Amino acid sequence: MTTPVALALAVGGLIVGVVVGFLIARGRARREERRPTGPTVAELLERLVRSSNNGVVVLNKFGDMVLHNPRAYELGLVKVNQADPRARKAAEQVVETDDPMEIDLSPLEARGRQPEAVLGEVRPLGDGFTVVEAVDHSEAIRLEAVRRDFVANVSHELKTPVGAIALLTEAVLDAAEDTEEVRRFGGKILRESTRLGQLVTELIALSRLQGAERLPDLNVVEVDAVVREALGRTTLSAESAEITITTDSASGLLIEGDRTLMVTALSNLLENAVAYSPAGSPVSISRRLVDGKVEIAVTDRGIGIAEDEQQRVFERFFRSDKARSRSTGGTGLGLAIVKHVAANHGGSVGLWSRPGTGSTFTLRIPAHIGAEPAAAAKQAPPASRPEKTPERTPRLVATGQESPDHGGNL
Repeated sequence: MTTPVALALAVGGLIVGVVVGFLIARGRARREERRPTGPTVAELLERLVRSSNNGVVVLNKFGDMVLHNPRAYELGLVKVNQADPRARKAAEQVVETDDPMEIDLSPLEARGRQPEAVLGEVRPLGDGFTVVEAVDHSEAIRLEAVRRDFVANVSHELKTPVGAIALLTEAVLDAAEDTEEVRRFGGKILRESTRLGQLVTELIALSRLQGAERLPDLNVVEVDAVVREALGRTTLSAESAEITITTDSASGLLIEGDRTLMVTALSNLLENAVAYSPAGSPVSISRRLVDGKVEIAVTDRGIGIAEDEQQRVFERFFRSDKARSRSTGGTGLGLAIVKHVAANHGGSVGLWSRPGTGSTFTLRIPAHIGAEPAAAAKQAPPASRPEKTPERTPRLVATGQESPDHGGNL
């Protein structure tokens, strides 16, 4: 082959190489242009696993972790960089049977003592890999326990007056010719039926406050009018118990709320103070404006509430003194209603109490925006505290905050 021919072939090959390279580069550029920007499918799957509200762990055939998310640590599915032994054991069985399996992954120390439940499902992924997914059912179990307790408590509370009415009715029939006995049993039937009616009414009110029924629109309400009406409702029971209820002077304060609900809440606090106070002891009401909220405090010199029970007094059917509650005809729903009324008004209820000294319940409700700041100055100065009464700061049970002292007469 002559030199010119070889040179021509080399040039031709070079030209072909350049053209082919250009075409390949051009095709690659076009493919890059068509490729969507953003994360890959694998990256999205990893993000999905890590952001899941369930605990997720992927195990290989040796039980070692291949992938896990932070939630797995929170639920106890992963500890010290190892999967829970119960999950590893279940994964071995799933690899052998190739069938999904459900397991209980609840903390061992919590079993039987608190409503904490973590349930897991182990599924095969093939090639010896398994995925363990843990779901926290604690809240659902807690709500179910609350529902069971509520139904049991309601059944018990309804059974007592209904059974009493039935027995008293039989007694009336047996003593039909004895006028005095009929009157005596008739009075007891009236008291039990009244108690039954009150219980049903308060259950309906509580259901309404907890969202079963739409609350009325809030209006401007005079605090002094609420106090007057609540006092009117409590007068009879206070006189029967020989309790004197005193109030400070008119405040002129206004709140945004529902007058009927506010009167119900304050009446419940007054009835509670009367029921747990010895005959002849005082109960007082005070009002004032603090940091944009109206505080209405009810203070008594009653038996007081132990510190370990103060967080529970707002629970439905809870009674710190069950025997006394029975004798006074209490339903155990009054303070629960107070708590929900306060919450529905954007406020809270506070409690200070000491056994043998008395209690102060404080309703704190946001003041009406148009209320004059000078309204607080219209109130009478706080009553002087007895020398032996220790200084107190009511504790806001519903919010965990603290409320200033009203200086009520304990």
